[in-house]
Amino acid sequence: MSLPDAPATHRNREPILRWLERYLRESSTVLEIGSGTGQHAVHFARYLPHVTWIPTELSANLSKVEAWRQQSGLANLLESLALDVCQPWPEGLAVDHIFTANTTHIMPSEAVERLFQGAGRQLPDKGYLFLYGPFKYDGQFTSASNAAFDLQLKQRADHQGIRDIEQLIAWAGDAGMSLVADHAMPANNQFVVFQRMQ
Repeated sequence: MSLPDAPATHRNREPILRWLERYLRESSTVLEIGSGTGQHAVHFARYLPHVTWIPTELSANLSKVEAWRQQSGLANLLESLALDVCQPWPEGLAVDHIFTANTTHIMPSEAVERLFQGAGRQLPDKGYLFLYGPFKYDGQFTSASNAAFDLQLKQRADHQGIRDIEQLIAWAGDAGMSLVADHAMPANNQFVVFQRMQ
């Protein structure tokens, strides 16, 4: 049986990995929100052997993640968990950092806010929340291609769309987190880093 494939992961996994390597130098546990096919989880767990990676997805999508996880055979890639950011998060999670890629423009804005609220509760002091994807700044798109992508998203579903970084910073602040870095990435994406501050 062929594994599910998300072509974008082949293009963005190396640029993302380069930044994760800089922030995740010590042994730690990372919770991934919205693991999709699971390809990112496999790649990052393989090349960050000192990091324990916990993939999550909506329950209906877990089989895709599990297919990739089981095929990988990686000991530091744990069994995927069902997680809906708008519902109570799994109990007993002990994580150091949280990562999510290409989710904030897919989820409704209220779900993005709940993501920040959940991260604020889950993360320890100094824990990172890593976000990868396209964002707007001062209400403006960073490229014509992002503007076209935003229109495509809204035509697909009213609740989708590229989020304003200022709104994310505000939600992060409400959840006890601060923006500590914003790195430009290929294809007009960003790698944004928030940190939990007690």
